[in-house]
Amino acid sequence: HYSFQHESQGRYGTIIGRKQHYPGRQRPVELTAMALDAWPSSAGFDLIADALKDDAQKQDAIKKGGNIFAFTLKNDQGKEESWHIDLKETGTVGKGLAPQGKKPGVTLVLSDVEFAKLISGKANAQNMFMQGKLKIKGNMMAATKLGPILEKAQSKAKL
Repeated sequence: HYSFQHESQGRYGTIIGRKQHYPGRQRPVELTAMALDAWPSSAGFDLIADALKDDAQKQDAIKKGGNIFAFTLKNDQGKEESWHIDLKETGTVGKGLAPQGKKPGVTLVLSDVEFAKLISGKANAQNMFMQGKLKIKGNMMAATKLGPILEKAQSKAKL
């Protein structure tokens, strides 16, 4: 579980600082600056997970999403990392292309910087796709169903 600590302006726009909590420890452990620098937009997945904590919203997202969505982000060092949102069964967010033993129905490939813009509401997925900044593998129509959950995460980002 993550909790947000502060916001600061960085070279990628607003970067949300965070503390990571571990069971059994009394104090939260701060992630190193290197971890945030490598994937500054990864906090966006925390916002999505937070939006899915409410059971009614989770069930609604599963009903509307009906798929496993994978995100493969490329950072400015050329490295790739993947996260998934399971809107088929569990309504959870995790690292990797899909939960163990499952496959994503849709994979969205974009840069870390573009994902930060998408999750903050500063960019539109359809425009990003048309400009070649977002590539979609798999069921393209299913990708359009991701909009409502991204909007919920965007509203959390603005709080």
